[in-house]
Amino acid sequence: MTRRDRPDAAMVLADPFLAGHQARIAAFMAEISLPAMYPYRHGVEAGGLISYTTNYHVGFRGAAGYIDRILKGTPPGDLPIQLPTTFEMVINLKTARGLGLTVPPTILARADEVIE
Repeated sequence: MTRRDRPDAAMVLADPFLAGHQARIAAFMAEISLPAMYPYRHGVEAGGLISYTTNYHVGFRGAAGYIDRILKGTPPGDLPIQLPTTFEMVINLKTARGLGLTVPPTILARADEVIE
């Protein structure tokens, strides 16, 4: 694939198979100089550029409450739908520098974590 045939950026999907290969995916993206957005923070910790997603730990805690209510007899259909309310942005500046990108200060200020 030539640079001309390739997109300007990529998005790594949230997939159980891909979750175990974040370091390999990040290394490949760096090798071909392709900025990518990851579905979870561990992709950025493994060398990816950025993630912006729900905080799945908060979601799991909410699920525990639902399980408790179901086990105590509440029909699942009677439970309200819960939408995520906590999101987090993680940016890897080392990766950004390696890709020749400058992250604007306004984006850095909104990040929950910046990996130097």
